[in-house]
Amino acid sequence: MPLKSPALGLSFCCFYLVSYFTNKYVLSVLKFTYPTLFQGWQTLIGGFLLLLSGRLGWVEISSVSRSAALSWLPGSMLFVGTIYAGSRGLSRLPIPVFFTLHNASETVAFIIQKLTHRERTSLKKVVSVSMLLTAAACLPLHDPQFDPGGYFWAVIHFCCVGGYKVFQKLQKSTLLSDLEQQYINYIFSVLLLAVAAHPTGDLFGALEFPFLLSYKFHSGCCASALLGFLLLLATVRLKSKLPLEHCGAWVFLAKVLAACLSPFVFDIVVNVPTVCCLLLSCIGEALLVYSEQIAAER
Repeated sequence: MPLKSPALGLSFCCFYLVSYFTNKYVLSVLKFTYPTLFQGWQTLIGGFLLLLSGRLGWVEISSVSRSAALSWLPGSMLFVGTIYAGSRGLSRLPIPVFFTLHNASETVAFIIQKLTHRERTSLKKVVSVSMLLTAAACLPLHDPQFDPGGYFWAVIHFCCVGGYKVFQKLQKSTLLSDLEQQYINYIFSVLLLAVAAHPTGDLFGALEFPFLLSYKFHSGCCASALLGFLLLLATVRLKSKLPLEHCGAWVFLAKVLAACLSPFVFDIVVNVPTVCCLLLSCIGEALLVYSEQIAAER
């Protein structure tokens, strides 16, 4: 599993690590559990910075036609489901546990693709997605910090992620670039989350948040929005320089680094079966990345 473009890949890993840690800090340490506001803020700032970068010529974003935007609407709906459920899940679950459940999105994408395309699949990929699913299914049975709500939202999260991956592949023929797709996602997310803030109770619930005027909360929110945008740019840059299968190796490394370092920053309680589930998911993802690289070389 060779790692190409080390400078670009390591910068991606750094943004990935710090972005997840910052979000975890705001969600779990400060306990700002109002996802329509938190994710609405992140997508608002992300959309603004992306538009500003396009106007300044730092990134290339063309004007998006109405038909192209409407064709991407299902993807934007899945994106909102991903960030909303992901925010709920990450606020309740340790990062290694969240990643293990997140990896099950590969199984969801695999099943959808098999049902719709019935393509021939290598044995390595079948084994890898089976390992990912087994790890995610066994984890709640042995997790000493089992949180039903956290697992519920994590399941919704990885189902949306899996659906989004499949939809992206179906839309490869579209003229929208990755940044244009993300810009549509940002606009749709801001509008939908703003509408949902009142019915979900987040709008008035946030007024009682004890750290509302704290500089730690303000700096955490600003950092999370900025880091999310920088992670987007790093991801797009990585995809433009490397084949998708080699990008997967850097994503895998970033997850491993975040999962290994998170216990030194955030509280987590594990036992032997839990560690086995985490390792099984890690091995399954490594095998998946390897199988995709082998398939691409044929």
